[in-house]
Amino acid sequence: MSSAGAATVQIMRLLRENPDGVEVTIYASNVDPSAAALSACDVSAIEPRYVSNEEYAQFALEFCRTHRIDVLIPPRRLDALAGRLAEFAAVGTSLMCSPLSAVTALTSKVLTYEIAGAAGIPVPPWREASNAEEFYAAVEELSRTGETLCIKPSGEFSAFGFRILDDRPLTMANLRVAPRPVASVEAIADAMRRAAQEGESVSPLLVMPFLEGPEMSIDCLSAPGGELLVGIPRAKQGRFRLLLDDPTAVDIARRLVRHFELAYLTNVQLRYRAGEPVLLEANPRPSAGLFHTEFADMNLPWAAVRLLLQGDSGLRHPPRLGACLAVAEAVMEVTPQLDGRLPVRRSADLVAG
Repeated sequence: MSSAGAATVQIMRLLRENPDGVEVTIYASNVDPSAAALSACDVSAIEPRYVSNEEYAQFALEFCRTHRIDVLIPPRRLDALAGRLAEFAAVGTSLMCSPLSAVTALTSKVLTYEIAGAAGIPVPPWREASNAEEFYAAVEELSRTGETLCIKPSGEFSAFGFRILDDRPLTMANLRVAPRPVASVEAIADAMRRAAQEGESVSPLLVMPFLEGPEMSIDCLSAPGGELLVGIPRAKQGRFRLLLDDPTAVDIARRLVRHFELAYLTNVQLRYRAGEPVLLEANPRPSAGLFHTEFADMNLPWAAVRLLLQGDSGLRHPPRLGACLAVAEAVMEVTPQLDGRLPVRRSADLVAG
């Protein structure tokens, strides 16, 4: 598993506990030597940091060739690997990845909304701003709906750049509750102006309504070409996760997966606006919370491996929906390095990179 993060530790467990009883060996790589995933795999490796897509692809190809990797599951750097199925096949590795066209489109939220909206998939109102003047204009236009607005980078930055627009002064009541990711309109515009003056790159921002309702995340397993085999909606409520029986949400995911021809493990995120679900974003990779779907009596990571290698997911029944899950902290023991500072690796199970 390339670019393996903390959540992939749970994916490794599911691969290890696969219903076919197949023994697997997991190789994992990350740019961070202290990444938790490197302590939960059989063989760990450090990835090159700050390299081009071509350099990263060559690293992955050589790693797979050297270690005779059967399946590569890349949670990140998809733009470097998508479109190289033949190259990986030449070294004996099956690459679990959607087409490059889908990866390119879904990495850009602007392209995602433009393409999805044109295909009839419901999207929220949005505007893109690349400088302070465009930002002010977007805020003025979208404020007419009376909704609270938010911003997020239009590229793939996870949730790091998300802010709720709030020009109200800080109060003592604000200091007695959990902090929210808020920023004033003027502070954001000023940051964009200063970046432009200092020659710093200004990442385009999306301005859109802030949708208060719980986020719905649909974990999808689909065949190459975009046929949705399973869609499992999850909703967050504090420390609880609900596995929902929501045909409307699954239908939106089905249409999006088909339109972008997504393959294997992907994720579609929705929120409700005015009582109707709208697309928040879509990811051509598995979500960090994918392992929650095991409570739907589904081992989706292993089903994806089977689908990739055999053309058959092995799934013979629909998911069990309606479960309420509590998210609790978990701890695992790892083997420290000789100097006692950083963990190295423990043991685990299958896949690549």
